[in-house]
Amino acid sequence: MMTFLDAAIDAAKSAGDVLMRSYEKPKEIQFKAEVDLVTAMDRASEQVIIEKLLGQFPNHGVVAEETGARKARSEYRWIVDPLDGTTNYAHDLPLFSVSIALECRKEIIVGVVYDPVRPELFYAEKNGGAYLNGKPIHVSEVSDLGRALLVTGFPVQKRQQALKNVELFGAFTLRSQGVRRLGSAALDLCYVACGRFDAHWEFRLHAWDTAAGSLIVSEAGGKISDFGGQSFDPFGTETLASNGKIHVQMMEVLAPFRDAPK
Repeated sequence: MMTFLDAAIDAAKSAGDVLMRSYEKPKEIQFKAEVDLVTAMDRASEQVIIEKLLGQFPNHGVVAEETGARKARSEYRWIVDPLDGTTNYAHDLPLFSVSIALECRKEIIVGVVYDPVRPELFYAEKNGGAYLNGKPIHVSEVSDLGRALLVTGFPVQKRQQALKNVELFGAFTLRSQGVRRLGSAALDLCYVACGRFDAHWEFRLHAWDTAAGSLIVSEAGGKISDFGGQSFDPFGTETLASNGKIHVQMMEVLAPFRDAPK
């Protein structure tokens, strides 16, 4: 039997192969919401991942973006995004990834994010460090928000909700070296982990977007929390990841824009 990490890496690479077979080819696209796409390859990628993971660990549960939840008969649950960056993929923009995390007793213990285009494999185990293609990675040393390069994204419900992140984009643009928007939250988090970005913030992500990347950031020496600095919850509504050195500065800008308590 494979280790948890090896199984996640194998599943992510197999899913990446599925995605690349149809990349830059005509795609079957449907809309789950007004601007929320899903392609046939999202579903095909997810099927490969679930078959591989449950083939190794049939008692494990699964939370997956396209097929929902499968109850566990053990304390382990996989959290799966078969294609993070579907809109990019549908437009042949080479910024998308496969994200797989393993949760045990409400703690993420394995995280794998695979970019099949470059190809780049980010991964981490709890207390084992973070890696990119087998080499250790670490967050940046930038300590001044004014010298930081930031990244964010926008919720798919952006047309119906208050445009707080548009205002935040402007506020951070004025306070930082610059702000980018890539379209794959899993890659955003991994790019913080390896120092390409200094921080990432975003509203209303899903657990499958952030679970793997949150562990990779932490194991690379970074910090991840909600906007108020409380412990990060992949099933929460706020994501703030940074190199740790500018975390408080990020929180100060974010404070007026936080979601009202539910």
